[in-house]
Amino acid sequence: MNSYDVAVIGSGPGGYVAAIRCAQLGMKTAIIEKYNTLGGTCLNVGCIPSKALLDSSHHYEDALKHFADHGIEIPGDVKLNFKKMIERKQGVVDQTTKGIEFLMDKNKIDVYHGVGSFKDATHIQIKGEKTSEIEAKNSIIATGSKPATLPFIKLDKERVITSTEALSLTEVPKHMVVIGGGVIGLELGQVYRRLGAEVSVVEFMDRILPTMDSAQSKELTKVMKKQGVKFYVSHKVSAVERKKNEVIITATDKKGAEVKLKGDYCLVSVGRRAYTDSLNVGKAGVKVNERGQVEVNDKLQTNVKNIYAIGDVVRGAMLAHKASEEGVIVAEILAGQKPHLDYNLIPGVVYTWPEVASVGKTEEELKEAGVKYKSGQFPMRALGRSRASGDTDGFVKILSDETTDEVLGVHMVGARVADLITEAVTAMEFRASAEDIARMSHAHPTYGEAVKEAALAATDDRALHI
Repeated sequence: MNSYDVAVIGSGPGGYVAAIRCAQLGMKTAIIEKYNTLGGTCLNVGCIPSKALLDSSHHYEDALKHFADHGIEIPGDVKLNFKKMIERKQGVVDQTTKGIEFLMDKNKIDVYHGVGSFKDATHIQIKGEKTSEIEAKNSIIATGSKPATLPFIKLDKERVITSTEALSLTEVPKHMVVIGGGVIGLELGQVYRRLGAEVSVVEFMDRILPTMDSAQSKELTKVMKKQGVKFYVSHKVSAVERKKNEVIITATDKKGAEVKLKGDYCLVSVGRRAYTDSLNVGKAGVKVNERGQVEVNDKLQTNVKNIYAIGDVVRGAMLAHKASEEGVIVAEILAGQKPHLDYNLIPGVVYTWPEVASVGKTEEELKEAGVKYKSGQFPMRALGRSRASGDTDGFVKILSDETTDEVLGVHMVGARVADLITEAVTAMEFRASAEDIARMSHAHPTYGEAVKEAALAATDDRALHI
């Protein structure tokens, strides 16, 4: 039986990063993955493949609708080779997962393929092509999450699908009905809208992206409606029925009026659930809460002192970068260090076009908490860079403390704001004021100038270009 200082169960962005950091810190490390490829949901059926399809579909839409505006004329009709697009997506996934294999080899991490389950707090059984067992002084549970559904919905994974199946369809839907107006539903809905599908989004709450700042929800709704997406907010789905190649979705609005939507595909994107199936955490004595999440303290330690848990399987936002940060934290705690993570400063991003990005408190949260604040907002259409690229939708909004001027939240919609949000994270990590950002020189012409202008707007309403 092989013995290790640390065994990591799950090889997603939390697990593989935790394993690398443990190895860097001198611990003998093993990682256990139930599938044949490393990288977990994010690399295989989540972040990476969805962004590949978003980029490919964006290129197609530009060629179809926008190239002519730039003086680019394509002889004949622009044709979609959907099979090739899916093959490219898979190529990106394969290249990325092979990169994780390289990192495991480089850091001398032993990789086990099979289902890992606890025999007790220090022994893990691995059922793969053959059954084996390892001993671990410490274990890190990093098994992530799976798509959630509603009790009355039967996921046949053919016509009633999750995001996993939506990434590998063999045809472009005629009409895709998306249940859930969150990140996953909007991103994949936009992919297929660009490719020619009719797309309808049904959302139980009164707006899409209900956890983000309401101004962002309003802006993205407006833009995606212009793109042809139909929205049914404040609608509760009560039935999903498949009849051959047709799916019928029944929903009621807040007044009780019934709506029936018929499509050839229904994408169920109502969130994700913590995945602890087959772990046998009970045999190790680890507690799981009523939502199926592994319970941890502020050091990500379970009630069993040598077992930790990170990422989607514990409380908090289900984000790959949050899982990675937690993986590093656990590794450094095991090494006797004292790392820190400010959960308020973990950014959230939606990779639609325009992109949506946030960090810190929303305006609704500040109002609810009774915090007095200032708000400065600047529209992307006022930027020279935005006009040059034709990406004029969106804005940057900065919220700062009314008394101290410390930045409390930054919320963006626009081109490349997924990258731009890091400026806000950096500023807030150092507890910058809106005045600090306003005094920084921003290159011209860039999208980033909107951050400076929003900061100026938040300090005595002195934006220069509106």
